[in-house]
Amino acid sequence: MKKSKYEIDMCNGSIMDKLVSFSLPLMLSSILQLMFNAVDIIVVGRFSGSQALAAVGATTALINIFTNLFIGISMGANVLAARYYAAGQDREMSEAVHTAITLALISGVLMAFVGFGASRGALSLMATPADVIDQSTLYMRIYFLGMPFFMLYNYGAAILRAVGDTKRPLIYLIFAGMANAVLDLLLVIVVPLGVAGVAIGTVTSQMISSILVLRCLHQSETSYQIRFSKLSIKGIYLKRIFQVGIPAGIQSMVINFSNALLQSSVNSFGSIAMAGYTAANNILGFLYVSVNAVTQACMSFTSQNYSVRKPKRMDRVLLDCAILSAGISVVLGVGAYVFGSQVLKIYTADADVIQCGLEILSITTVPYFLCGIMDLFPGAMRGMGYSAVPMVLSVIGTVGTRIVWIYGFFPYHRSLHFLFISYPGSWIATIALQAVCFWFVRKRCLRVLNPAT
Repeated sequence: MKKSKYEIDMCNGSIMDKLVSFSLPLMLSSILQLMFNAVDIIVVGRFSGSQALAAVGATTALINIFTNLFIGISMGANVLAARYYAAGQDREMSEAVHTAITLALISGVLMAFVGFGASRGALSLMATPADVIDQSTLYMRIYFLGMPFFMLYNYGAAILRAVGDTKRPLIYLIFAGMANAVLDLLLVIVVPLGVAGVAIGTVTSQMISSILVLRCLHQSETSYQIRFSKLSIKGIYLKRIFQVGIPAGIQSMVINFSNALLQSSVNSFGSIAMAGYTAANNILGFLYVSVNAVTQACMSFTSQNYSVRKPKRMDRVLLDCAILSAGISVVLGVGAYVFGSQVLKIYTADADVIQCGLEILSITTVPYFLCGIMDLFPGAMRGMGYSAVPMVLSVIGTVGTRIVWIYGFFPYHRSLHFLFISYPGSWIATIALQAVCFWFVRKRCLRVLNPAT
């Protein structure tokens, strides 16, 4: 099998430098992908006003609910591809890749239809104010038309991550991100389309990134090369992808449902608070994708080392990932806390909006390392093929804590600061549950990998 210069040997040699080599491009890629939305927010906030800013922000939680099930399933494709690749099973690798890409295309088309039709009703259920719901609906409908491109890119990038290639997806997103920024400025300032303009820019950038990643897979001379004539779904691989991916997707979807409940609570404060939450949430998004890059590394490295039966190396991967994730999140979280006011001014010049954003950042940024640690345990367990129990525990710990907080305590202490205490509280509760679960899963995996011991 011909190896690409972009691939990483996850099963031999030092670990930390390879984790950094894997995580840094992925982190930058995720930041660029998030910047698609950030550019939308900044442009409409600066040139179309606070109502347009609130309109775009009101869609974030809903879009995540709709999309994260299928994005979570791509984790199953990542784990399966990593195992086949490490074990040298070229035929299985090829068939799994073709199944994953076909699934991405089908799910993208499905999401386009569902999202377009359900946008306004879902926004109404979230109590989106009347002064922004029309613009929010327009943004969501255009955004969802780009779902096939969005899914194809994410599944294609998941396959490349499985073999350690996080650099080429970064290159592709640089091109797509530049196109997005140019189109946003053109379609909001020169051609005043408002939220429709930024949505069109985002969809176009997603199309560019998907074309580039598919071209990469098509031209590669490896076991993960795709041939469009071979695209099909084979049940055995679909089942294995679903075993890991569906619980991961449900977990992400349900957690984003809890974020939608938070959004509804924020909506009750009016459009100024919504705009402040939009900006603050985008900043938190940058923190999340940074630590999530380490989680993705943990999952891929664990999966490959599980395939070649190296449990001690798996333990070292988790420890090094915890050190890396905590270091990144502390630096970025403290930075966001200290310079929060200056960063929020990038999004809006409205002093009231900035004050609302600062209330949220004051309680969520410094302890953000807890979120990174919380996600590492499920990432390691998914790499070992265990996804259902971590999903249940994440739902109980994260969603359960937030629901209790929103409906049990928040009505008696109505402030944005108090509402968002539910973030660090839910992270602590979930870490406790996941750590216990990981201990049992690790013991079971040791028996599987070393049956004689």
